[in-house]
Amino acid sequence: MNKSFVTFLYFLLICSLWIGCKEKTVHLGENASFNVEENVSYGNDAQQKLDLYTPDNRDTIKGIFVIIHGGGWKGGDKTNLTFFTLSMMKKFPDYVFANMDYRLATDHSFILPDQTHDIDSALDFLVKKSAEMKCKPEFILLGNSAGAHLSMLYGYNSIFDDKHRTKVKAIVNIVGPADLNSSDFRKYFDYSFVEKHMIDSSKPTPTDITNTDIPNPVFWICETSPPTISYYGNRDQVIPLSQMKKLDSVLIQNKVKYETYEFNGGHLDWDKAPNDQFLINKIDAFLKKIDKKQTL
Repeated sequence: MNKSFVTFLYFLLICSLWIGCKEKTVHLGENASFNVEENVSYGNDAQQKLDLYTPDNRDTIKGIFVIIHGGGWKGGDKTNLTFFTLSMMKKFPDYVFANMDYRLATDHSFILPDQTHDIDSALDFLVKKSAEMKCKPEFILLGNSAGAHLSMLYGYNSIFDDKHRTKVKAIVNIVGPADLNSSDFRKYFDYSFVEKHMIDSSKPTPTDITNTDIPNPVFWICETSPPTISYYGNRDQVIPLSQMKKLDSVLIQNKVKYETYEFNGGHLDWDKAPNDQFLINKIDAFLKKIDKKQTL
């Protein structure tokens, strides 16, 4: 299919989603057709909604991508990743896609555990959906920036009471902060908000785990952590490339399967051509390697 035509098709589709078009089927190519359910509630809060894309052919479903947007934990929404989700759907026509919102932090609320609990609630909803579709509930968490931090934290952290953490098959980390305790992350432009609102420091922590350990993805990495593919920009002024190296080091130390790639650009350039297609192709190859290893 001509690239310009595909782009035009995506544009029309996004517009139809925004205006609430009655059309509920998305055709992205010869073998990529999805049923669309917009703004499905997975909880009681107004922000606990997701857009669900289900392949028309349910007999070949391999798993579920859960897309988690960035925005500094207090901004952004799922529409930021609609275009990229559609691009992924074209490449992965045999996966379910759930592009989710979550409760944003405010001056009067905390990032954790609300946001990881929202991921768990969304996965709980999707587990029930998978039973209806008669497919195995295996999840790939894909997030960018703050959404990547939440993806890693949910997949790695064993202290939160998350029911579905062990169902995470892989994590796609796009420009995500992985070591919150390192000096390079303290240069984050909104660090003062994150420091005050990441977690309620007035509440006691279990055993000797501290409030700086709990939100920190690298602290929780162990040999059973989900395989992780990461993507970082070589000119990122928000999440520096040094975060990639810190994450890789801990993954290597714990013998977790991983791949890491750099793109040429800053924090918001990962989904621009040709970076976006490069990433999608690497995700495809990474998941095939995982599937092959599991069948051996």
